[in-house]
Amino acid sequence: MKKVGIVMGSDSDLPIIKKATDMLESLGIPFEVHVYSAHRTPEQARDFSVNARKNGFGVIIAAAGMAAHLAGAVAANTTLPVIGIPCKGPVFDGMDALLATVQMPTGIPVATVAVNGGANAALLAAQILAVEDSEIAVKLDAKRIRDAEAVLAKDAEILTRL
Repeated sequence: MKKVGIVMGSDSDLPIIKKATDMLESLGIPFEVHVYSAHRTPEQARDFSVNARKNGFGVIIAAAGMAAHLAGAVAANTTLPVIGIPCKGPVFDGMDALLATVQMPTGIPVATVAVNGGANAALLAAQILAVEDSEIAVKLDAKRIRDAEAVLAKDAEILTRL
């Protein structure tokens, strides 16, 4: 099974990354987490990206706030799918990170989830891996069924209260 590589620009992004790692753990998908900055540790971020496929990764999640160049820097150095998580920052409430993550130049795509969207980044990574891994596909199908059942249970509960 391919691993999911997760990089964050700062350890302040850990609460968002925790949502991703919790989701990956619940699906039984192996992952590896690192703190690499596009600006402060560009060589390490590049080395991770360049060697990701060789090191058994199938997809990379990159989380960063403010200038949010990490996902783009990673994507520039690999042809693996890269999912960017724009992280909410202190100035523009995450809008700066969202725009920086989603506005990639032609030829260097980055899939982008919602601001602070760690869980959805993990689910998208799982869906990408599930294209070639039927075990992950079965787990995703089961999760969708459980999620739907939970919503229907809440619907039934509301109907009895109102």
